[in-house]
Amino acid sequence: MAEIIQRDGTWAFDGSTVRITPGLHRTVPLFRQTYGEISVPLEAVSGIVHEPERKRGRLRLRLRLREGADPLLQATGGRLPDAADPYKLSVDIDRSGVAEYVAEEIRRALLLDQIPKEPATTYLLAGPPVPVSVRSSDGTVSFDGTQVRIDWADTSDRVKRATGPRIIALGDLVQVEWLPNSGYEDGFLRFVTHETVFSKLPPDKDPYTLDLWGSTRRDLLTALVATAVTARLPHPSTRAGTHADRPRPAPVVPSRSDHHDVLLRRLRELGELYRDGVLTDEEFALTKAAVLRGF
Repeated sequence: MAEIIQRDGTWAFDGSTVRITPGLHRTVPLFRQTYGEISVPLEAVSGIVHEPERKRGRLRLRLRLREGADPLLQATGGRLPDAADPYKLSVDIDRSGVAEYVAEEIRRALLLDQIPKEPATTYLLAGPPVPVSVRSSDGTVSFDGTQVRIDWADTSDRVKRATGPRIIALGDLVQVEWLPNSGYEDGFLRFVTHETVFSKLPPDKDPYTLDLWGSTRRDLLTALVATAVTARLPHPSTRAGTHADRPRPAPVVPSRSDHHDVLLRRLRELGELYRDGVLTDEEFALTKAAVLRGF
């Protein structure tokens, strides 16, 4: 067993699995503590780096995973803040020897087991368990393994609140798009369905999108839902064909006529909300213009 224990967390390698446990110190980001322990099978690993950190007197272990092996990396697209990345461990300089030993043990196992570096064709990590529910600045998003539910907050745009809770079946989803709230720019969590694949309303107006504009610490937790849903959608290799020797199936997208039908339905919904007095003249005009841009 190769193990290193730091304030940031604990990494333990038993020859087949890297077990990553987040630390409990107050400096450990809420996202890492909430995501919990991660078991990374050796076949999901492409390499490990032992490198100096920006902070003087500290080092860092960085685990590299094979492309397509982890639904968390797939859902977040490498956009997790550095401190929230569970595959990086900050190491005190006096523990450098232990860190190098852990890294060398993992490298040796990768060579002995001849782990391929090619992209994985299936998720090798499970992602967070379900049900999972997160309260964000725009509302509460929940996923029970079969459907996503969005309950809007009082601070959500009136257009969203007027449509009521949004329930999306897993079978209706094409993909999940996630961008973190950086504190300087808003983020979003968008659920792309077969009907809305062409419709890109602004996050604050889109009833399939959470607009992330509040607490960056809290909004970051929406990546948990994004990952849980991504882990249960078809693997990207089945849609895009990541290997040259595999046939590349055509992406499943609605026809242009179906797309227009979706936008027309959305316009009718907006018209009804406007006639009922739910939307103001300005809200109706802005949202209608956004929908029309999709034609």
